[in-house]
Amino acid sequence: MTRDPSDIQGNILRGYKHLRHVAYVFFRIADPAAARGRLAQALTRIGTDTEWPGKSQVQLRANVAFTYQGLAKLGMQAHFDAPAYADFTQGMAARAQTQLCDTGASGPDRWEPALRDGADLLLTVYWHDSDAGEAAAARLREQLASGGLDESYVQRAEMFAGRREQFGFADGFSQPALPAPAGARQPDAAGEGVLEPWSPWRLRFRPRWRPLALGEFLLGHRDEDDVVPGDGDPLLRNGTFMVWRKLEQHADRFERYLECATGDDGAKRAWLAAKIVGRWRDGTSLIDAPDRYPRRTEGKPGNAFRYAGDPAGVRCPIGAHVRRANPRDALGWWTHRTRRHRIIRRGVTYADPDGSRGLIFVCFNASISRQFELIQGRWLMDGDAFGLGSDRDLLVGHDDPDGKMTIQGGGRRPAQFLHPPDEPLVTTRGGYYLFVPGLSALRRIATAGVDE
Repeated sequence: MTRDPSDIQGNILRGYKHLRHVAYVFFRIADPAAARGRLAQALTRIGTDTEWPGKSQVQLRANVAFTYQGLAKLGMQAHFDAPAYADFTQGMAARAQTQLCDTGASGPDRWEPALRDGADLLLTVYWHDSDAGEAAAARLREQLASGGLDESYVQRAEMFAGRREQFGFADGFSQPALPAPAGARQPDAAGEGVLEPWSPWRLRFRPRWRPLALGEFLLGHRDEDDVVPGDGDPLLRNGTFMVWRKLEQHADRFERYLECATGDDGAKRAWLAAKIVGRWRDGTSLIDAPDRYPRRTEGKPGNAFRYAGDPAGVRCPIGAHVRRANPRDALGWWTHRTRRHRIIRRGVTYADPDGSRGLIFVCFNASISRQFELIQGRWLMDGDAFGLGSDRDLLVGHDDPDGKMTIQGGGRRPAQFLHPPDEPLVTTRGGYYLFVPGLSALRRIATAGVDE
């Protein structure tokens, strides 16, 4: 199936980078018939993937997603009966401890109640930095809440200048390279796609990057195994699964941890932070600049790097956060062992009135268990895939008093071993698994109510 931008909700394949303000509004469906009517009225505000040639003129857009509970209330549960969708139907809270290692302070019993269960629908509203945009967003919220839908939780978020997250690192690098629509110029996939052997003359092989298959992220399209997930089901076509998590980042704890390890040496503190994360705070990879802060005058950091040339982790530690989250070719056989475990990330920073700050983590994938849960549960919270035993990622790991992070030595520099912080640096505050339908499927949901 070819890509149809007019049937794909916006902010999935290409992000709303110029719409800095976001409101995540969760609803409970009180009256399914009335709720469908409100959804039908709101369809004109739903963004699509076709808007980008004139994106600077787009000042307000919205997305709609459903939990399994919400789809069941609207009579659509039969579409998700297959075992492949068990992760979605069970929901995040039910799988958090076993699949995501959300325990202790991050356990579901400690989540904000409204972010643990009860939500049926998520309206995400994006707008530009203007009073008119905020007023339009408020009107859209009121329109949905005026019949059949009860607002249960609102989370405001805003992307910082320079797209920095709460620990001070530039974010949003290394999104998967995807095939462009028919007739459009194909993207440069170096560092962001699939690396595979290629021989132009059948004499010798050399690696080449290509975009990932669209079916890794959108149902109804061929994936990397040449399978079409959701094939034949019109409700699933051009839809995707969304992971929404509220992650509180304790920036003060992170700075204290760095200070205790380095004292007042600012340069060493920046070096240690980079080794823990795997990039310098401006986004430059340690593969490109392993020991000294880069001095760039313009442009953004390069992303066409590989880990295979650093198998011992001398340049970038094997246990660094970004290397664990996206190992690229670090596991061998080019990217064959990692290509099925990529996600599209659309997270935004938040600051609540009580002073807590963090990241609203949002990602899209065709399989929650194979993509998001594997990254979170096996790569970040278990080091076995990288030869690190049970050592968890130091940045987001917790409840691992006997663990460590190794900064591999090189040359005259000896290896260093970091003990985990006494308190977690990141705490999960709640989340949901949701389904984001294509536009034609959303119209069906809004007008049909039962399977045809």
